[in-house]
Amino acid sequence: MAKRDLLLITMVLSFCCISFAFEPSPLQDFCVADATSSAKVNGLACKNPASVQANDFSFSGLHLPGNTKNPLGSTVTPVSVAQLPGLNTLGISMARLDFAPMGLIPPHFHPRASEVLTVIQGSLEVGFVTSNPDNRLITKTLQKGDVFVFPVGLVHFQRNVGNGYAVAISGLSSQNPGVVTVTNAVFGSKPDISADILAKAFQVDKSIVDQLQAKF
Repeated sequence: MAKRDLLLITMVLSFCCISFAFEPSPLQDFCVADATSSAKVNGLACKNPASVQANDFSFSGLHLPGNTKNPLGSTVTPVSVAQLPGLNTLGISMARLDFAPMGLIPPHFHPRASEVLTVIQGSLEVGFVTSNPDNRLITKTLQKGDVFVFPVGLVHFQRNVGNGYAVAISGLSSQNPGVVTVTNAVFGSKPDISADILAKAFQVDKSIVDQLQAKF
């Protein structure tokens, strides 16, 4: 009987831990981020509610095309807590994604958020890779109006496969989802990861690693 009770308690505690693994529920109406505060908290400190204005909950500019004149032919316009202080503690954010023809948002992941993407214009090839050991690529070509979801923490990408420009809107399940671009993290870390380590990891000559690190 005691063993069964202990097992039940363990299961309940496990489910509680899972339920609180992501953004906690707000304990007040809002907690507008105070960018001037020096308080160290898991997130951003709250502005005095008496000083909160409508602009704290508003962002303008997602109707404007992003600048895609770069080597990747893409750009992301984020609307996270850094751009919209009213998102603080709410566990949501969004972004506009712009693509020139053949533009690419390279493999990356969001450590703190799942992402749901809606194509507004054009055609996008999207996909994500499952975790070890399967490393299965799940991919699909989307058209205007199609929706695709990228689970939290999994490497994913988006590429324009249409003839013209493409636009998408993404919603993310964190006010501060974070982004880790795989190539930048591996070959552009500060300081560099040892070329010997990367050469062995990728099973290539060290000179190739040196060339890649020089690019990032």
